[in-house]
Amino acid sequence: MLHLGPLPLRAYAGCILLGVLVAVWVGDRRWVARGGEHGTVADVAATAVPAGLVGARLYHVITSPDAYLKDPVEALYIWHGGLGIWGGVLGGALGAWFVLRKRGIGFLAYADALAPCLPIAQAIGRVGNYFNQELYGKPTNLPWGLEIDVDHGGSPPTVYHPTFLYELLWDLGVAGLVIWADRRWQLGKGRAFALYVAAYCVGRGWIEALRVDSANHFFGIRLNDYVSGLLFVAAVVFLVVRRGSGPDVVVPTAPHQGTDVRSEA
Repeated sequence: MLHLGPLPLRAYAGCILLGVLVAVWVGDRRWVARGGEHGTVADVAATAVPAGLVGARLYHVITSPDAYLKDPVEALYIWHGGLGIWGGVLGGALGAWFVLRKRGIGFLAYADALAPCLPIAQAIGRVGNYFNQELYGKPTNLPWGLEIDVDHGGSPPTVYHPTFLYELLWDLGVAGLVIWADRRWQLGKGRAFALYVAAYCVGRGWIEALRVDSANHFFGIRLNDYVSGLLFVAAVVFLVVRRGSGPDVVVPTAPHQGTDVRSEA
């Protein structure tokens, strides 16, 4: 950890912040390209990002309560790591929905514009796991195995699967897939977002199988695998039901009219 005078500069928090900034920048370009108004994504992010962080932390604490029974105050130490992606997505979605509703903007149109931006932000955030030496996998003999300090559960010279790196690469692939599919088929009505959910869940499934961090298990399977499986099925069903529904229609309105961008959802 570095310090700027008395102020600690934590790499994990810095990676999350960088991921948010990149996602907002890319999301704004996509939203404008779809007919939306410049600056809307940043305005929504001012509410959605804090809501997402709260949701992500709550998901982690609720699904891993044993880690905080001795000292519940540690549940507030988000800089130590421990953010659940699906809690973050849900919290962020609720925050975004609240702002979009007040502005008269269709939620699904906005979600489609942001669909590839979320895995990009996740990928950048995963770099923070490297600095925290967390969320690594089982021991391996592969040349890219990572050595983990004893203080973080490692046993040098044993090296471990860098599962956070695997997820980083998978996330970037998911972002590329969504962008490609959106350009080819003009995904709208929530389908671009559903494709992101389905594709991410596939990767999360096999990556979870490699991880060794503490997690609740049911019938020998990690809780996150159950969540990913259910969300994958829901996303695929949504894609099938909404197939052929066409792109979103986003009609920008002049700012002086007192209204904002409207879209079909």
